[in-house]
Amino acid sequence: MGTFKAVVIEKGEGGGKGEINQRVSLQDFDEAGLMDGDVTVRVTHSTLNYKDGLALTGKAPVVRRWPMIPGIDFAGVVETSSHPDWKPGDAVVLNGWGTGETHLGAYAEKSRVKGDWLVALPATLTPEQAMAIGTAGYTAMLALLALERHGLTPESGPALVTGAAGGVGSVAVALLARAGWHVVASTGRAEEEAEYLRGLGAAEILDRQELSAPGKPLGKERWAAAIDAVGSTTLANALAMTRYGGAVAACGLAGGMDLPTSVAPFILRGVALYGIDSVMAPLPLRREAWARLARDLDPAALSAMTTTVPLADVIARGPEILAGRTRGRVVVTIA
Repeated sequence: MGTFKAVVIEKGEGGGKGEINQRVSLQDFDEAGLMDGDVTVRVTHSTLNYKDGLALTGKAPVVRRWPMIPGIDFAGVVETSSHPDWKPGDAVVLNGWGTGETHLGAYAEKSRVKGDWLVALPATLTPEQAMAIGTAGYTAMLALLALERHGLTPESGPALVTGAAGGVGSVAVALLARAGWHVVASTGRAEEEAEYLRGLGAAEILDRQELSAPGKPLGKERWAAAIDAVGSTTLANALAMTRYGGAVAACGLAGGMDLPTSVAPFILRGVALYGIDSVMAPLPLRREAWARLARDLDPAALSAMTTTVPLADVIARGPEILAGRTRGRVVVTIA
């Protein structure tokens, strides 16, 4: 047993409405303090997701245990294992399962977890590429799989992506475009991010204001499919403008948890709304998603949307992702 570097969140007293008073620091963490699990992983890379930003800033009650090492996903190498599926030296990926929330997470040089939570790193991906994808990209693929299961194809019509310059949105745009979809990319930074989004494959750029203001129960039919990472009024408008028989995959709440819509899109146009959960998704679905990501995501597009920072810098990045100042994906180099 020894110590390793970790970002640690410790709870303070009080706090404002809806916020938690907390201290966040990079410190030496005793390996004896790791939680129960049958696999210990040497973490090499993690990433910065919207949920990580909430945890790092205390802007929402993401963290359920104190002290907490944040970070909801990682790539790394198995050090020790008593799980039948894993042996020392195996390259693995983890997304969700409460890491960074109820179980000590990924912003650390080591993590002890349940072997049932792990997926083998696809052979064609490096650990850094896997975390450039991260939970945001894995969630985007889960959303695309849901749309495909609904029977939608590029021939069905255009696909909308909201929050398109963010983590989920960037990967969703790249995946849909490479699969042949006509992608409508909605962003609050339309002028600033147009070139970036077109580089990922977007065919149209839509200013967020067209979707963020309260709209009608039904609008003009504009797209057959949508991947929404925003929620609230944006999701309501996305539903209202979805074509007959289309579907929307909802996977985020950057704009709010409310959904001010009506039953009209569902009962008059047969629109389906799919909820996308990345945290507790079953293992077969995770394996399918990672296999598809390794096969279908253009490495050049992934590189174009990725920034890399050291572990020491991730604390300062938390407020930036919540403020919408983070483009694409942020890889955190752990070791």
